[in-house]
Amino acid sequence: MASRNPKKLEELHRILVTVVPAVEVLGLDDAPAYDEPAETEPTFEGNALIKARAGLAATGLPCLADDSGLCVDALNAMPGVLSARWAGRAKDDAANNRLLLEQLKDVPDERRGAEFRCAVAFCTPDGQEDVVFGEMRGRIIRTVRGTGGFGYDAVFVPDGETRTSAEMPAAEKDAISHRGRSLRAVAPIVAAALAPLGSTHG
Repeated sequence: MASRNPKKLEELHRILVTVVPAVEVLGLDDAPAYDEPAETEPTFEGNALIKARAGLAATGLPCLADDSGLCVDALNAMPGVLSARWAGRAKDDAANNRLLLEQLKDVPDERRGAEFRCAVAFCTPDGQEDVVFGEMRGRIIRTVRGTGGFGYDAVFVPDGETRTSAEMPAAEKDAISHRGRSLRAVAPIVAAALAPLGSTHG
């Protein structure tokens, strides 16, 4: 998986192992270093494909990559693909959450709807490319709550929940999350692609 995020790698392994029991998930820190491409596409799908293609080219291994973000109704679906760098610095969750809450401070509760969106791309050495999608609707609260998860989880309450994503146990979050849904959708595609490798290498 073209990621250094240990929580994403754990999430992928938890889901894939249910359909590919012997699967081993490797992240970028497990592979020889290579120049990671800039995420220059305007869509989650485009950026996921950039990362998956680069991982495949560098390692020769089937590669998964995701691009995901928070789309807030009152901000015209922003931060969107800019979610990780919304406050200007790459992947500063605390700064991103502070900026988002400040931007929404005058927005009434009934207009604080939002959704997480995720695209997962899977590329294999034989040229196969698949992209699947997942969403999770909810709302943005007014304070940070919870210590689990990452990104905007601590300010996002999924529909039907009173807890933020950061207050939910990992398995419960996986069951409803945008990334969990997209990883479950891609899992059988990965299983089918890896099956011939398993028969070849025992």
